[in-house]
Amino acid sequence: MKINALPLLFATAASASVQGFDISGYQPKVDFAGAYAAGARFVMIKATEGTSFISSSFSSQYQGATSAGLIRGGYHFAHPDSSTGAAQAKYFIAHGGGWSDDGLTLPGMLDIEYNPSGATCYGLSHSAMVSWIKDFGETYKSAAGRYPMIYTTADWWNTCTGGSTAFSQDYPLVLARYSTSVGTIPGGWPFQSFWQNSDAYSFGGDSEIWNGSEASLKTFAKTAA
Repeated sequence: MKINALPLLFATAASASVQGFDISGYQPKVDFAGAYAAGARFVMIKATEGTSFISSSFSSQYQGATSAGLIRGGYHFAHPDSSTGAAQAKYFIAHGGGWSDDGLTLPGMLDIEYNPSGATCYGLSHSAMVSWIKDFGETYKSAAGRYPMIYTTADWWNTCTGGSTAFSQDYPLVLARYSTSVGTIPGGWPFQSFWQNSDAYSFGGDSEIWNGSEASLKTFAKTAA
């Protein structure tokens, strides 16, 4: 979604926010109804990694979120060293990562961060990493109808893309920073769309905060630029 289309969505961003959370197969038991009752209104659910991993919990978690009335969407953990961005985007969409304008579905999220078991930036240069992300994003946009969200940290983005500003106009930012404030926003984004502010949420998974009102969250879920 282009930044110049966002002021309406974020008109109350300075004074409003909405609680949500993200989960994966590491959280087999999630209290979706409890989260909703406590004020959560969205959840991001891990669907895939690379082109060889599908979360066995995704379908049941997605259904649980839907039944509780939560806006929900899938996310993909990137492995830029194993296959092309296009191949991983197609795999993600084929296994739960798509988007529809039903007002209940978030655009897919590309989780791109430090390699848990290898080279810091997956062995890619800044330009190669930027090209990989573009390959993923353009392929996703072509198939799903809107650009994916990008989940990252400021440190990873600066280290592995050289602080690229190539995505700030089209890709909503999900910024991870476990603190009491968002901190410095990387990559030319004027603000974060979502903030992962803690790795512990009482109803399951990690805490996420939408940067706006509940009405704007619903609009975001339904609107493609």
